[in-house]
Amino acid sequence: MGVAIGLGLGLGGLGLGLGGLGGAGGAAAAASSTLRLKSPYCSTLRFFSFCSIPIPRPPAATRSLIFFPPPLPSSSGRRCFCSVISGALHSRDRTKPDIPHKCSRSEGVVGHFRRKLRIADIKGGPEQGLDRLGQTLQLHGWVRTLRVQSTVTFIEVNDGSCLSNMQCVMSSDAQGYDQVESGSVATGASVWVQGIVVNSQGSKQKVELKVNKIVVVGKSDPSYPIQKKRVSREFLRTKAHLRPRTNTFGAVARVRNALAYATHKFFQDNGFVWVSSPIITASDCEGAGEQFCVTTLMPSSRDVVDSPVDGIPKTKDGLIDWSQDFFGKPAFLTVSGQLNAETYATALSDVYTFGPTFRAENSNTSRHLAEFWMIEPELAFADLDDDMACATAYLQYVVRYVLENCKEDMDFFNTWIEKGIIDRLSDVAQKEFVQLTYTNAIELLLRAKKKFEFPVKWGCDLQSEHERYITEEAFSGCPEIKAFYMRQNDDGNTVAAMDVLVPRVGELIGGSQREERLEYLEDRLEQLKLNKESYWWYLDLRRYGSVPHAGFGLGFERLVQFATGVENIRDAIPFPRTPGSAEF
Repeated sequence: MGVAIGLGLGLGGLGLGLGGLGGAGGAAAAASSTLRLKSPYCSTLRFFSFCSIPIPRPPAATRSLIFFPPPLPSSSGRRCFCSVISGALHSRDRTKPDIPHKCSRSEGVVGHFRRKLRIADIKGGPEQGLDRLGQTLQLHGWVRTLRVQSTVTFIEVNDGSCLSNMQCVMSSDAQGYDQVESGSVATGASVWVQGIVVNSQGSKQKVELKVNKIVVVGKSDPSYPIQKKRVSREFLRTKAHLRPRTNTFGAVARVRNALAYATHKFFQDNGFVWVSSPIITASDCEGAGEQFCVTTLMPSSRDVVDSPVDGIPKTKDGLIDWSQDFFGKPAFLTVSGQLNAETYATALSDVYTFGPTFRAENSNTSRHLAEFWMIEPELAFADLDDDMACATAYLQYVVRYVLENCKEDMDFFNTWIEKGIIDRLSDVAQKEFVQLTYTNAIELLLRAKKKFEFPVKWGCDLQSEHERYITEEAFSGCPEIKAFYMRQNDDGNTVAAMDVLVPRVGELIGGSQREERLEYLEDRLEQLKLNKESYWWYLDLRRYGSVPHAGFGLGFERLVQFATGVENIRDAIPFPRTPGSAEF
């Protein structure tokens, strides 16, 4: 059976293509790729062409095709979107408990989307749930702990919306208590709970839920690896699919989410346009050559494990014949979206990218990942001073946002991960940034009464120990900016660039004023032995209306580390990709 469904809308027009619905309809679809149905209410018609997709034919009783027709003329003037939905659900494929708050499927309009009531909605306000006393509420979540006593059972339920659990108190006369007795309500199980909000008898929370009904949505096998006892983060990295159910990684995920939201909000509020930079590229922005190759010259199926090396096409000279590859030349996973962002900055003025980047650096340190996210704004008609002002304003904004909107999680980090992290972040959010040139930074390090592992001299690249000394000791926790590379300065020895250094992490942001002069950029490409033909479009930006522009890059996982205090960057991203590890 083949099904092909499509919808085109335009000025009241409706077009549908349906194929493989069985009988005459299937025959018609086989002969023609589209079937046009004209609505009596439309004046124009648009349609798409479709390819048939074979799917198993379900029993007639479970097969459904639902049409939402164009609106009939009415005095109310209300308008609706039209859509076509085709679905097949095998009753034997999924079973759902009889949860009473779910409405049954019936003919009619699609129901309104409603935000679920979350534990954070109940306990997150200033009253911590006391304003809901006496209300009957329904919650979904996962069982964290279970304590069965002689007359009452305590079930801690968490839905991921906040660090706090909802303590559910259940007596033996509550509906569904047999699931407690049978062992179905266990750590890790998903449950639906209904009860009345009452004052808590304990000291850890203001309110609790007196349960009158519980339904086990999904049982948890006794082998569930995340129990009440504490486990190491190294162990949890081997269980990355389950670790967000722990306090630490749930809190990290929420803070990461808050930082991402604050990032978009800062740039959007300041007139920047978000640009989706490509993941596949033929350019090396960093010039380091540590890129992952993207190729179809090797089999793309599971047979790749057994594919012979001599199956890769070669030229007469014995080199890889890249002309036969998918893109006709070598292609790689991007290490940066900067170059692409610059193209849009020369048209839209201020833009930013926020997406995944990759580096094939064989490093197993706690500071490196093979896949990571980068935030890279580009400002047109801007110099290095504008760049530094934007970088510091951005950093202070997102730090303030987390402190104000993730208080419970930040208190957790302050207690269990890094004592004093709230004070450290508050300093960054409130204090003025110190601006320090590279030359002055070197002189400061040379005067330091401290022995460094890496010797200091003018021209060296500052190491993490140097950066942390500057921020944590020389300036007593003040964030700091050092300027030293990219656009060539008039002295011929330095370039117009900066790094933002923060306590405990060191370098957090790196940026520069970009080289807008064509002849200087061409000379630089030659010095680095980079192929000019690969950067022809980038050079064009300097030929056609070039402007002074600047930007910076920030590794998002480094920012998450800075905001949460987690020491290993592998704990700052949901599924870390590192040398020898690509699980999940």
